[in-house]
Amino acid sequence: PALMTTLDGYPMAKQGRAGEALALSGVASFVGAFFATWGLVFLAPLLVKVALLFGPAEYFALFALAFATLGGISSTNQAKAAFAAALGLGIAMIGVDGQTGVPRFAFGEVHLYDGIDFLVAIVGLFALSEVFIFLEHRGDGSGEGKDAKVGIGRITPSWSLLRSTSPAMARSTVLGFIAGVLPGAGASLGSFLAYTVEKQISDKKGTFGKGDPRGVAAPEAGNNAAAGGALVPMLALGVPGSGTTAVLLAMLLALNITPGPLLFQQNPDVVWGLIAALFIANFMLLAMNIPMVGLFARVLMIPPKFLMPIVAMISFVGIYGISGSTFDLLVMVIFGVLGWVLRKLDVPLVPVILGILLGNLMEANLRRAMTISDGDWTVLFTSPLAIILWTIAVVGFVLPILVGKRIKRRMHMAEEEPGGATSVD
Repeated sequence: PALMTTLDGYPMAKQGRAGEALALSGVASFVGAFFATWGLVFLAPLLVKVALLFGPAEYFALFALAFATLGGISSTNQAKAAFAAALGLGIAMIGVDGQTGVPRFAFGEVHLYDGIDFLVAIVGLFALSEVFIFLEHRGDGSGEGKDAKVGIGRITPSWSLLRSTSPAMARSTVLGFIAGVLPGAGASLGSFLAYTVEKQISDKKGTFGKGDPRGVAAPEAGNNAAAGGALVPMLALGVPGSGTTAVLLAMLLALNITPGPLLFQQNPDVVWGLIAALFIANFMLLAMNIPMVGLFARVLMIPPKFLMPIVAMISFVGIYGISGSTFDLLVMVIFGVLGWVLRKLDVPLVPVILGILLGNLMEANLRRAMTISDGDWTVLFTSPLAIILWTIAVVGFVLPILVGKRIKRRMHMAEEEPGGATSVD
């Protein structure tokens, strides 16, 4: 979920605003989680009815919508974003087919039968590729390999900054909460939708991806709101909305507490005790994060020649500690090289990650829809909700292509205007 935050958080850090970015992230996380908890209190019965409208066809349309809006977060052209998404979907197909049991793209390697672990891929693509880029530029004094110091700046967000980002937090909280209510969508989709929608609404000057505070506030509010929203289907339907709520569901079942429509009547103490704990945790999150901002930000003051070996060591130790497999370490290195190559070609990494993250869910819902309809493809476009989602997806895909060049041309003219006026005088 924090992946989308790095798109503007890292540029803010390079601008000497690391403390401000971390503090804003903490405030946005609190806002998203706090109001999502209130949403859980008041809107659970209504949102359960909405969630029940989503079948396999609607889920497939929702995931297609996520891919259709990739151009909204990519600074490169649509072709590169589409290539990156296709690459991610291809990687997601690796492993044993869930319906037929036939291995796909495993090439006889039994370690690939379970597919590519998402954490292995993301650590390789982002962390190790950064190490490789540092090594590439280590000797020429250019690029991202320079031992440049990053300023911390102020460690608390100003009131003007909070006012300017509050609309982004509000919109993202709503989007994230709705995404969390949908079983299986989770915080990652909530963060992605929050950033994408906010970029399309607010990015009039092309500042997103270059250190815009709204690009930090939106995904942080979205993913924390999604975490709260994921409790709605778990408590009201007994269907976990995320991996975390799946663990919570298992613990409730172990205590002979069955989540579902009758939970609020049979075990109100459990429900309201959980909600009270969420409110307390939200305030504890804010109270612990803000005072620690200065300490967290000082990590960025470590010179890259010392920091990058630590990043590499943590990557290897962390992945091995999770899986205990040396094969995963090899896969991580391969993804590190892949990330380095994609960065050299100016191919965005976020669509690759999105493809890996949503590929299996998208395929599973497509095949369920085909099974239910006996292979009739029109089932994907028949329900009113699916039609709405497909319409938004088409608009989200076509609109950047039609107006993107025009907007860039106007921005370019606006940037040249002061210079042109001066030369005339």
